[in-house]
Amino acid sequence: MPKKLRTTVTFLEMYKKPLSLHVPPPLRNYALLRAEKPALHFYRYLYHMVGRDYAWVNRKRMSDAELQDIIHHEMVEIYVLYAGGVPAGFFELDFRNLPDADLVFFGLMPEFSGIGLSRFLLSQAISLAWRDETKRLQVQTCTLDHGRALPLYQRMGFEPFAQEEAELMPIDDRDFVRLTPSI
Repeated sequence: MPKKLRTTVTFLEMYKKPLSLHVPPPLRNYALLRAEKPALHFYRYLYHMVGRDYAWVNRKRMSDAELQDIIHHEMVEIYVLYAGGVPAGFFELDFRNLPDADLVFFGLMPEFSGIGLSRFLLSQAISLAWRDETKRLQVQTCTLDHGRALPLYQRMGFEPFAQEEAELMPIDDRDFVRLTPSI
């Protein structure tokens, strides 16, 4: 039976779109596309590949119906970054609680890490999140996420407003391909 993991969750927010958000793409052959009502297997693939090293398990526990209700909701938007024609990462924006918007998930496939795509992708997510109705953009990260996640969010304009300790129960040991807490 897998062990529970302890983590510190940091909640971050911003109240206005940053003035200098332009981050040039580090690649020539890229595309950022909205996945409108993505197939569940495709979404689960993105979620697993981006989050497998960081203990992303909440969406794995959901039934197909529960997951579909979220990702096919008209106020939830999923964007996929393609590099060289293949998925390189994704982010999910949730506008169901406007004027608060949430950057629910954000990340890259492991093979695309370390080449400058995170900053570019996050700038795109922030730009797309700020609409006329948006008054506050939130995101959360934890000590199980990539070690550069929190500093990146802060450099891009998010400010921490709360922290809490949490326990995570993995579904099974396969949930943690590489688990190195980044404290």
